[in-house]
Amino acid sequence: MPTTSIHPETIALHGSTYRKDSATNSVAVPIYQTTSYQFDNTEHAGNLFALKELGNIYTRIMNPTNAVLEERIASLEGGIAALAVSSGQAASAFALQNVCQAGDNVVSSTDLYGGTWNLFANTLKQLGIEVRFADPIDPENFRKLIDDKTRAFYAETLPNPKLKPFPIEEVASIGKEYNIPLIMDNTASPITCKPFEYGAAIVVHSLTKYIGGHGTSIGGIIVDSGLFDWTLDPKRQPLFNNPDPSYHGIVWGEAIPEALGAPIAYAIRARVVLLRDLGSAISPTNSFHIIQGLETLPLRFRVHQENAEKVANFLNSRSEVTKVIYPGFHKDASDINRTKKYLQDGNGPLVGFELKGGRDAGQQFIDNLKLIYHVANIGDVRTLAIHPASTTHSQLSAEDQLKTGVTPGYVRLAVGIEHIDDILEDLTQAIENIELQTTKVA
Repeated sequence: MPTTSIHPETIALHGSTYRKDSATNSVAVPIYQTTSYQFDNTEHAGNLFALKELGNIYTRIMNPTNAVLEERIASLEGGIAALAVSSGQAASAFALQNVCQAGDNVVSSTDLYGGTWNLFANTLKQLGIEVRFADPIDPENFRKLIDDKTRAFYAETLPNPKLKPFPIEEVASIGKEYNIPLIMDNTASPITCKPFEYGAAIVVHSLTKYIGGHGTSIGGIIVDSGLFDWTLDPKRQPLFNNPDPSYHGIVWGEAIPEALGAPIAYAIRARVVLLRDLGSAISPTNSFHIIQGLETLPLRFRVHQENAEKVANFLNSRSEVTKVIYPGFHKDASDINRTKKYLQDGNGPLVGFELKGGRDAGQQFIDNLKLIYHVANIGDVRTLAIHPASTTHSQLSAEDQLKTGVTPGYVRLAVGIEHIDDILEDLTQAIENIELQTTKVA
């Protein structure tokens, strides 16, 4: 790489082996909109397919534009390899399917995005993979659900919508006792948290959110820390220690470090087995757009967090608001300590709150917004609002909604980078119009 910098502002621009296009000297990463690649000769083709060397075979498996994105995100997270896929949801699914087969289980935090909860509780269950849910308020809850078929732990760094930082180091330490990797969804905490520094083995992101930032392109990524020993306990991690018939009996945990000189068995298996067979490939054009967003991520995220803090303080001052959910406002000692430990240089870009009047007031607030968008997304440069109980978490039962932190009147704001005065003006009128409507009804 052209830089050894540890600063995200520099890594976001230079954190890959790409410096310029070899054919044209282009500084911007080209969009390699191609399906296929010419092999030098039959020996070259055979080596690629046999994994004796890495190179481009087919864009469903790898692509030069995608590769730059993968290298930069891996560098940003402090990992050694990454795999970009078609969406954050695909990244979450692949992250577990890469260690699990039918009959296995995963212990996941209860504090999850609604789409992830549904994936885990229903779709993976239909594939024979059980996901057991542990309340992270006590890290020992993860230990209680382990058995000899437990293959991984899973959690979100800054869970949406609870916004209580996950005890990464505490749960990762439990996992190390059993050779169970901790997989962290770091979507809401790029820059501010580095899960690998606290013992996580794998990080996933929805690139659609803050890394992309512009709300135009969907993508996801899985980052391999290279720190987890997949061969330490063969019975615990059978997919990396038993022969794989889809590659002529290769044993991933043994063959990959020897062949490639790096402990990236997890990343390689995800690419050449799951991506090859299931085909959730990211478009090179989407990778190009996400790279453009990545270049300004450190600058944008700083403003996201500054504005979020001001919004949280504003909401906290309003008598119409009964509760503000924001990392900087936690009152429990363990939540306060985890926020200070895991969120650096800010309390995140998300704010939740509840209004007097519950669900009806929350929905009225959404309908009253003029500047702020009502969309099912976070991480856009624009400020976004949603009522999770009727949208993102609506497929969950009322009981499961409460487990994830969604109450009937909860409203979530993903605070954007507009001028703070304009954001607060829209919030003010939306809240005050609820009062007017409530008064008229009365």
